[in-house]
Amino acid sequence: MRVNCVGAIIFDGSDRLLLVQRGHPPGMGSWSIPGGRLEPGETDEAGLRREVLEETGLRVRVGRLAGTVERPGPGGVTYVIRDYLATVAGGVARAGDDAADVRWCGRADLARLPLTEGLLESLTEWDALPRV
Repeated sequence: MRVNCVGAIIFDGSDRLLLVQRGHPPGMGSWSIPGGRLEPGETDEAGLRREVLEETGLRVRVGRLAGTVERPGPGGVTYVIRDYLATVAGGVARAGDDAADVRWCGRADLARLPLTEGLLESLTEWDALPRV
């Protein structure tokens, strides 16, 4: 079974990347970009805005598609994840929903945080890493 998901690549004014620490499986304890499963009939844009707001308290404007990855999930599920660039339109970053923590990260942070599998490689391939 394939499950459609979206993720948001968001930078702040200091060119740091917004990451959330997963509070539930899959990936509990690891750091990733905010996002999650689409609800039935939901567009990528609507789902991305909803997921980012739920996990981080931020409202975003959705930009272009950065890339797509497929990741195996429990019980033979395949997560099809479309990651989009997004910009903050309002709100204050705070952990919510299934996020245990949220933080703005520079390039050095990415090297020392336990990231979700394949995140660093995908961001590198898409030229979507923090510049600082």
